[in-house]
Amino acid sequence: MEQVSTGGKKQTRDRLMEPERFKVIIYNDDFTTMDFVVSVLKIVFYKTSKEAEELMMTVHKSGQAVVGIYSYDIATSKVAKATRMAREEQFPLRLTVIPE
Repeated sequence: MEQVSTGGKKQTRDRLMEPERFKVIIYNDDFTTMDFVVSVLKIVFYKTSKEAEELMMTVHKSGQAVVGIYSYDIATSKVAKATRMAREEQFPLRLTVIPE
């Protein structure tokens, strides 16, 4: 903390920093259905139908895509929720969290 003197009174000025941001990446596989991926993108990542379909096609064609950038806690909770949904449906869908 930085202390600033103002005529006899001391004030403390906090320097706040932006939290580090993390990318959530979704990967293509040969078993998870395209419809399920679109559902996950809409439910977990709040994508519109159009955005979800475009992201799903990007993943399908290039093997992976960034689905969002979040603080660490939010990114990991979204990955956990999406992974849990996939495992409940017996899909091997894989997502990771990496620093931006």
